[in-house]
Amino acid sequence: MTEPLFVGVDVGTQSVRACVFDLSGACLGEAATPLTLQRRGPDEVEQRPEDFYQAATRSIAACLGKSGRAKEVAGLAAAGQMAGVLGVDQDGQAITPYDSWLDSRCRSQVEEIAARMGHRVAELTGCPPMVDHAPKVAWWCKERPAVYRSVAKFVVPSAFVAGRLCELGGGDAFIDTTHLHFSGLADAAKMTWSSELADGAGVGLDKMPRIVRPTEVVGQLGRAEAQDCGLPPGIPVAAGLGDTAAGVLGAGVVGEGQLLDTAGTASVLALSTTVFVPDLSGTLVQMQGAIPGQWISLAYLAGGDLLGWLPQVLGAPLDVLLEEAATCPGGRLLFVPHLGGRILPAAPAARGAWVGLDLSQQRGDLVRAVLESVAYEFAGFLSRARATHPYVVAQDVRVIGGGGDNSLWNLIKASVLGLPYVRLGRENFTCWGAALVAAAAVGAVDDLAPVALRAAAEVGRTWPDEDLQSLYAEREQAYRGLVGMLVPGPEVKVEVGE
Repeated sequence: MTEPLFVGVDVGTQSVRACVFDLSGACLGEAATPLTLQRRGPDEVEQRPEDFYQAATRSIAACLGKSGRAKEVAGLAAAGQMAGVLGVDQDGQAITPYDSWLDSRCRSQVEEIAARMGHRVAELTGCPPMVDHAPKVAWWCKERPAVYRSVAKFVVPSAFVAGRLCELGGGDAFIDTTHLHFSGLADAAKMTWSSELADGAGVGLDKMPRIVRPTEVVGQLGRAEAQDCGLPPGIPVAAGLGDTAAGVLGAGVVGEGQLLDTAGTASVLALSTTVFVPDLSGTLVQMQGAIPGQWISLAYLAGGDLLGWLPQVLGAPLDVLLEEAATCPGGRLLFVPHLGGRILPAAPAARGAWVGLDLSQQRGDLVRAVLESVAYEFAGFLSRARATHPYVVAQDVRVIGGGGDNSLWNLIKASVLGLPYVRLGRENFTCWGAALVAAAAVGAVDDLAPVALRAAAEVGRTWPDEDLQSLYAEREQAYRGLVGMLVPGPEVKVEVGE
């Protein structure tokens, strides 16, 4: 009997990638299609939802063409960027742009929600008030009321793509449980919508889709959509999950105390736990994992965007800049990385700066300071995670994403955190996590954890450097003081008894 294959799709910020896998995790074909970010100002960032579908189907067809085994595909699922939303009509067609997680036009709504019920939002959703679904939906309600009234449901990118593939109408729109923390409107532990939070945000729960688990089959591939993908029609499509949750699963982060660094457009540090413990300081997000009973304590900043920005302002390719940074000693400069606002703890009006410049410094010093700033942010995240989960012993850090191949950055982060950084013997973690969910949805996998762990073997690790550890411990304290001066005092105030 032919072994079934599964397709995983990653609807990212800069591209949509698709891969086809067997159940061992071997990738038999992959392809990616770039996406365009529409930046109309420092706070306004959108994408065209139809681009998500077109890029997904194009990538699926290309990866299957490389494998030559389309007829063996038994299931499909998509993962996607998580904190933004788009509106669909009753036919499931997009009628708003995708309001990106990078878009902070809703800052006044964030502040209003926080002032009304910041503590309660964190308690129920596991996420402090921030630029995510609730304030974005509230922004559409206030600023574009006619469009808001015509929206049947607000959905996330992975659900939009799955819905288009299955020809789902607005009445069948859904959100999976790994996104609920970013909804700002859900009781995440109970996996239900909260009328209390909706009333506080000033939005209607009638605009919210049904809640499903990642492994639920939401439909079958339609005939026209199957042709777009190069697949037979009728293939089951699973609900899928958020890209961070998919990366966690794909990297084999399945046990308590395991850490994941997702070094992509968003720089995410995530700790695997088994209990839901909201962080009322406003620093950490508590996210459901794909594995039943798993909770992920995480925080993030727009670190990957910095690597795209550096070549623009410093006038050289990124690989050249990184080589120059590797020749510079550590800690000579400090850099505040919040060029588009700080995400956690939320300070949307924050901006960035290099501090400590003198005539002896070179371009590489500027670049190294940027890399170090992300590590200092991670140190703050980890410190808060340890305080929130004192019973959990932090282990090594598995690193994925494009930045995971940056040996200098891995050394910096390992030395700042005091934990080894582990490189894994596979790629396409997010797509693999999505494919695993598809396999579980059709019964090909009974237990996700052991399959994910086997497919993500360690191939190397970077240990902390003792001299850098000592230096960075001192410089991190200076960094905290600098951020305290330059970043506005929390614009989102959450009551906390500390």
